Amino acid sequence: GNEKVLVIGHSAGGWLARAAMGDGIWNEEEQVRTAERIRALVTIGAIHQPPTDPSKCVTRGALAYTNEWYPGAFLAKEGISYISVGGNTIVGDNNNQQETNNNIDSNTILTEEQLKRRTKASRVAYTAYESVCGEGTVSGDGVVPLEWSLLEGSRHIPLDGVFHSINEAGTTLPTDRWYGAENVIDQWLPAVLEEAKIKTKNNNNNVAESNNLWNSGNEIQQISFLRK
Repeated sequence: GNEKVLVIGHSAGGWLARAAMGDGIWNEEEQVRTAERIRALVTIGAIHQPPTDPSKCVTRGALAYTNEWYPGAFLAKEGISYISVGGNTIVGDNNNQQETNNNIDSNTILTEEQLKRRTKASRVAYTAYESVCGEGTVSGDGVVPLEWSLLEGSRHIPLDGVFHSINEAGTTLPTDRWYGAENVIDQWLPAVLEEAKIKTKNNNNNVAESNNLWNSGNEIQQISFLRK
């Protein structure tokens, strides 16, 4: 059919979706524009800038090329909405000294195991951030710095306490605090629907409607989800 899709790209899927959308030509032979097929692009925990030292870019120049030729919300002028979601959860720290309850900003006393996990997560985040942007002591979702995940020209949705992946940073423990967890989806999906001008059955983007939409896709003909 001729329905427009909502494209959701997680992690590398976000900037790769931008690259795939390219200059806006969907089918040159049939003269179809991308804006006739895509309603909105949502990037979640995606990298949108190369590091300060381009030679260290994990995409080996592909992201810099995308930014040079298709910068920011490149097809917004043709009617495609852009929304970028990023986590503001962990500050990178390469200090090998384990944290204690005396030097963290928390009203809760953490166990020894929780303190070890928190210290490891900070070190893992430091390494990830440094490879992404060149600076390890910034804040982000544990993999991508917040500033690097917010695309210029898009609607920005920063989320506190949300992780990049389904596991707690630096561990193999599953978490309900990542972008794809149901309670976290409730934090960003209503804004996405609003920006994309998608109406639910009752024309009300409340949490219940958002959950129904995410689970069934009844009101959106198709959701394309790109993950790395």
